[in-house]
Parts: sequence; structure tokens; C-alpha cells
Amino acid sequence: MRTPSVRILGLLAAAAAVVAGAGLSGQAPASPAKSVAPLKGETRLSNIRQLSFGGENAEAYFSFDGARLAFQASKGPGTCDQIYTMKIDGSDVRKISDGGRTTCSYYTPDGARVVYASTIKGGRACPPVPSFDQGYVWPIYDSYDIYIADADGSNIRPLTATPGYDAEATIRKDGRIVFTSVRDGDMEIYSMNADGGDVRRLTHRAGPDGGPFYSPDGRQIVFRGRALTAGPELDDYRALLEKGLWRPTSLEIFVMNEDGSNLRQVTNLKAASFAPFFTPDGTKIIFSTNVGDPKGRNFDLYLINVDGTGLERVTYNDTFDGFPMFSPDGRQLVFASNRYAKAEGETNVFIADWK
Repeated sequence: MRTPSVRILGLLAAAAAVVAGAGLSGQAPASPAKSVAPLKGETRLSNIRQLSFGGENAEAYFSFDGARLAFQASKGPGTCDQIYTMKIDGSDVRKISDGGRTTCSYYTPDGARVVYASTIKGGRACPPVPSFDQGYVWPIYDSYDIYIADADGSNIRPLTATPGYDAEATIRKDGRIVFTSVRDGDMEIYSMNADGGDVRRLTHRAGPDGGPFYSPDGRQIVFRGRALTAGPELDDYRALLEKGLWRPTSLEIFVMNEDGSNLRQVTNLKAASFAPFFTPDGTKIIFSTNVGDPKGRNFDLYLINVDGTGLERVTYNDTFDGFPMFSPDGRQLVFASNRYAKAEGETNVFIADWK
């Protein structure tokens, strides 16, 4: 789901039979990757290449063989996010979804299919964006469900069909899926088999838990969340959630065992921290946070040990860096950023060698 600044904060922070038909042939012209310089202080990154050019492009995630990326993009005013894939050099860009709003795409372990969330069951048009009558809020569309399709976009079918938001799905090496849902009246984390069966609820606390990823060995899950206690903030959260809305607040990074046990808090930054991902050796977590900006508008990537020690700043961009993911071999990092944008709000996908 989108986040703070990729739609100037669209997540901290995410087609049934009616569209089950032939694959989508839409192949966009390839733009060659462009080399860009790391910013001062970015000693962890080298050989940075910009892979997308214009619009809003984010949540680019590696296939399990490290050869391709699945990502979401909105290419112009009045359009909403669709799912695309491309090679990691920015070539062979292919649009694989069609209609509704989509988010959170992820390749299956064999690379033959892509899982993503879509509002297509609510119609092919973009769902309405909420007004700010209740302040700054984000939509948690109840028409979002999780779908699986062949890698070319064909043979799409739903994996979830429950009332309320189902999205933010990522996948373990054995094919098990972890995702976010409000099916039980709160924003919680669940897991399920690759066919949508054996659904298990993993978190059980009031507050916006979500954005989960498995550790490399599949035995742990990292996620962003905030535990809320009885009071005005919890009342406001629940009232908005009933309307399919969420007011973003500060979030921390948490880790738990793959069955939901041994939940522990990793960060205590009292900031908006989200989009965590394990390093390939499973000892550290990279994530995005606005802790370095007193105004809360600038998000950078940080690295931290799983036990909460050793916080290290990775990027030094003065706008937005988010959605980091390491390649399976740990040699590269992909992320979304507003750096070098040619228009306000433009977000692009970048890939860098990791030191």
C-alpha cells in the first residue's frame, strides 16, 4: 500500500472472474536505466541506477531469482496504480493489471505468477479518494482483495473474498503468504497457503499492524505497527476504520515468530517508521522513517539490528526514500525515492549495489 510521500503519504505505512481472461499485452517502451550519484553520506550505496521515469512508481520487489521486479505505478493525473513488471536493468516493462486500484505485488517462488491486491471487484474505475473533512486520512478500501495471476497478467483469480480490506501480501520461499486484513474489525496480520486456504490470524491487539515480510529463513515476520490502548486515539481509529479510513500516526517496527508468538518491538523512535525488510543474513532490518526530520515530512532509509541496537542511517535524501528490499543474494538494494524528481510528487524506482 502507498506511503507517506508516495501520494504524499498514502501508507505507512498496500479481478475475479469478471476479468479472468487473456493476458494483458500492454508492454511499455523501455527506458534505459540512468546512473545517478549517491548523495553525501550514502556510503552503503554505489552504482545507483534510476529504473523508472515520471509518475508515481513504488513498492518494487524482487522475484525470487533476482531477475525481475514487480511494482505499482500511476502514470498520469486521474489514473490509479496498476501493477507492472520489469527486468532489474529497467528494460522489458510490462503492465499486468487492468482496472480498479492495485497495490502490493509479489512474485511467487517459481516466478510463474504474481500476487497483488486490487479493488476490481468494486468496479473497473478508480475508487474515490476521501475528502479531508475528517483531517488527513487514508483510504482502506473495503473492495481490496488479494489476487494471483500468471506473470503476464492472465488467469487472474482471487485468493481472498472476505468483506473489508485484504492487501499487503508477501510470500515465503515455500509459497506461504503473509498479509494484512481488517476482516475481524481491526488491522491485523494473517498468513495463508498459496491457494488461499489455511488462513491464520497472527496478531491480536488494537492498532494498525501491517506491511509484513518473512525473514530469509521463513521463521520470523517483520512488520510495522502501533499498539493502541483505551482512550480517544483508539476510539478515533476504530470509528475511522468502520468507514474504511485510517489516520496515520507514529509507527514502530516489530518482529514476531512466523506463528505470531514472541512478538517484540525493535524500534522506539516515536516516529513514522514503516516498510521493514530483513537483510539476507537475517540479523538486521532496513526500513523507512521520518525520525530525522522534526517536521515529519522527510523519510530516509535506516538499518537496525534485530535486537533494536545499532541504528544506522543509510540514505540522506531531503524528500522521500522508502520501500527498500534486498536482492536474494544481498548484493543489491531496490527502493523508491523522490530524489532527482522532475515534478513535485514524482516517485521513481532506484536500484543500487550494497556495500
